[in-house]
Amino acid sequence: MRSNIVQARMKNLTTILPDAAPAVQGLIKAAGEGGLPQETLELVHLRASQINGCSACVYAGSQSAHKAGLSDKRLWSVSAWREAPFYSDAERAALALAEAMTRLGDRSGDAVPDELWDEVADHYNERQLASLILWIATTNLFNRINATVQEPAGTTWG
Repeated sequence: MRSNIVQARMKNLTTILPDAAPAVQGLIKAAGEGGLPQETLELVHLRASQINGCSACVYAGSQSAHKAGLSDKRLWSVSAWREAPFYSDAERAALALAEAMTRLGDRSGDAVPDELWDEVADHYNERQLASLILWIATTNLFNRINATVQEPAGTTWG
């Protein structure tokens, strides 16, 4: 085990498999077309990335969230969103869904309980739900790739 990781194990996958880039860009574009507030997308991305221990995504997500207008107190408190007063009921529902989708293996039976689904559906229409689910799934894809190759925080893509 290396204690100070400063270099990824390999190049960005899209440089090795260029056909993956349009697919990834398509997921990002589609998730952004569902009518969700950008701050909500940023919050769930950051929370899933924290859970998965993806330093590159936490770093990039924090930067992106800040650019999208997320205040410092909301940015710094997202890991403790249940106890922090800075999030709307809709954002809380989205964050709870992000946690449930990210921690699928932590539950036996229904990974996303009906009670949680109903709460999320009370705040978002079907198009927004589709966007939210796709964005959380895409974030988890990024997290798993970057954690596997040990992509360091501070990496820029593009």
